[in-house]
Amino acid sequence: MINFLKPPAHREPLPNEEIDPAYKRLRWQVFLGIFIGYAGYYLVRKNFSLIMPDLIAQGYTKGQLGIIASAVSISYGISKFVMGGISDRSNARVFLSLGLMLSAVTVLCFGTIPVLTSTVTIMFIVMFINGWFQGMGWPPSGRIMVHWFSTKERGTKMSIWNVAHNVGGGLIGPLAVLGVAIFGDWESKLYFPAMIAIVFAFIAYFLIRDTPQCCGLPNIEAFKNDYPKDYEQSHEKEFSTREIFFTHVLKNKLLWLIAISNAMIYLVRYGVLDWAPTYLEEAKGFSIKESGWAYFAYEWAGIPGTLLCGWLSDKVFRGRRAPAIVIYMLLVMIAVVVYWQNPAGNILIDNIALIAIGFLIYGPVMLIGVQALDLVPKKAAGTAAGLTGLFGYLGGALFANIAIGFLVDIWGWDAAFILMLSACVISIVVTLFTWKKEKLRLL
Repeated sequence: MINFLKPPAHREPLPNEEIDPAYKRLRWQVFLGIFIGYAGYYLVRKNFSLIMPDLIAQGYTKGQLGIIASAVSISYGISKFVMGGISDRSNARVFLSLGLMLSAVTVLCFGTIPVLTSTVTIMFIVMFINGWFQGMGWPPSGRIMVHWFSTKERGTKMSIWNVAHNVGGGLIGPLAVLGVAIFGDWESKLYFPAMIAIVFAFIAYFLIRDTPQCCGLPNIEAFKNDYPKDYEQSHEKEFSTREIFFTHVLKNKLLWLIAISNAMIYLVRYGVLDWAPTYLEEAKGFSIKESGWAYFAYEWAGIPGTLLCGWLSDKVFRGRRAPAIVIYMLLVMIAVVVYWQNPAGNILIDNIALIAIGFLIYGPVMLIGVQALDLVPKKAAGTAAGLTGLFGYLGGALFANIAIGFLVDIWGWDAAFILMLSACVISIVVTLFTWKKEKLRLL
């Protein structure tokens, strides 16, 4: 491995009287670092959708732009798994910051080098490369979480950190508007947010530290006196790539189960989100403005829902994730049925149902990631999260876009909702298989 990516060596332990204040200060420092860093990733993830109207004006078709847009999902899903394995053998401080820097530079070049927007093929390649660098964000964040926060507090902390993607995603629009106002060209929708993301990368690097041990502190289990029953001291040692993939991840049956559950949850998430404007206008008679506000409400309703879900898993279920996931997905099913069966013209009911789905769906999305971290030793955390991400994006998000489009064309919207409700049922059943394992591990 390249030297600058290697995890830093453990420092000599600090004096006992310095451990508590240093731990408390550094925990919030690294948390702020990964929050800012991951928000930065979202400044350069969805920019392509902002320039689609400008590319259509140049003669590109919606079909061509759809192909280009799919490149990020494809490469991101694969990269999250592959780069997760590399991140488990790397310094998270360097890895996260480097990935954000490379992604930002890619988007910066996309907006400043005319040849990169000259053909569908070139744009697809650029977006694929960007998606690959995007896969360097979540795994090191997961590595930092499991090293700095113990099992029974991790759900709450992860739910707060997960809001970073709403913060970063919400900043793209205003930054694009500001960029056009300052520079006067549509390409600034790409390069101006990228410039801000580069600044975020430097801030993240300044704040993040890889592990407590590299700062002269004890491991988090000892500091919080919070030891899972399957904890071993050997979990503090760096694993080889073979050990990570074959001993702790690929042979872990429960990881495969929650990866399947994640694919089903992503199918519902993107099946509702990506098709909401079309469905509301075609089937419910919404205007473009009304459907736009409904879409916005769906996304932002996920913030309080995610925070509540993380709190429930930590405080009510004492570090178990499966009960909260099952409860949330049962409620998602009810909200999806209301959204589907509500007669056209009842705009308020449709909005309430859509907000309820948004409020509920992001909690399980977040907790699946936390559950993946819980089910493996800390040194395999990035790879475990990468496996669930691979299934989520390639098995869920892409399928939601492609399959639902064909289903609606052939059999109408009812078929799409039957598919999404079936996905809810499968996610619940599969999650139940992890119920007993979590109980034995933590209680």
